[in-house]
Amino acid sequence: MEQDTKHDVKKITNQLAFVGILGNVFLAVFKLIAGIVGHSTAMLSDSIHTLSDVIATFIAYLGVVLSRKKADDKHPYGHDRMECVASLILSFILFATGVEIGKKCITAIVDGSYRQLATPGMLAVIAALVSIITKEAMFWYTMRYAKLLNSSAFKADAWHHRSDALSSIGALIGIVGARHGFPVLDQVAGILICLMIMWVAIEIFRGAVDKMLDTSADREVETRIKDLVYNFSRDENLGVGVDLLRTRTFGERVYVEMEINADGNLTLQQSHDIAERVHDQIEKEFPEVKHVMIHVNPTGYKHHEEEKL
Repeated sequence: MEQDTKHDVKKITNQLAFVGILGNVFLAVFKLIAGIVGHSTAMLSDSIHTLSDVIATFIAYLGVVLSRKKADDKHPYGHDRMECVASLILSFILFATGVEIGKKCITAIVDGSYRQLATPGMLAVIAALVSIITKEAMFWYTMRYAKLLNSSAFKADAWHHRSDALSSIGALIGIVGARHGFPVLDQVAGILICLMIMWVAIEIFRGAVDKMLDTSADREVETRIKDLVYNFSRDENLGVGVDLLRTRTFGERVYVEMEINADGNLTLQQSHDIAERVHDQIEKEFPEVKHVMIHVNPTGYKHHEEEKL
């Protein structure tokens, strides 16, 4: 693929996985120690969330690697949907993490056990600040390359980093509140963290399901494809029109089915050449398009509503 040639996909994928796993392991250990030494339930919950990020990054990496495998006899359309599978797994991990955190915090509030907990120390505050800064930086870093690779799995991983940054903000508020005489805020922060994690999980799940159900590409993409055919036809004096355009997403890639019309007096070879030129131009201008199927109708064909260019 032209885009893969331009950008070293394997190198970027390995780099993202290395940075994500190394950064998360460091933060998880740091926040775990800070939560124990600093007596903060919110920070302990946050460390569990960060630990889940290690698994999430590995799954994202695995999904991207498997999706890049070439087509074979059993999978003639390739393995693009493996990224969607990875995103689904990530969403389940996130949701389960959120539920577990929320359950522990609600239990502590209901049975009143939070009153017996020691006041969070300064180390917990420092850990929260370090986590916010580091995870937000990891979000922007991962999202930058996820967009470059057009990878839903790494985009989901980036949002996992962002959810961790948000949860650390909640932890910081809870820790500071507990240090100022409101110990229940440490548990309330844990519940807010739980809700944020679950919301991100649902959004990732919805996005992955859409891509697995052959949802059409954005209307903007379809409009751009039609405009491309219009401009190409005009510049090359082909005299073709668009009768029908259908698109469907397949993982991170787009499949295009198009019916164009041309002069009915053209020979089969001439019609084929026109279709081939339109086909090549679409794939050239839209790197995300994996396959284009074009059918040529004679001008004036009324089976489908015609959009003349």
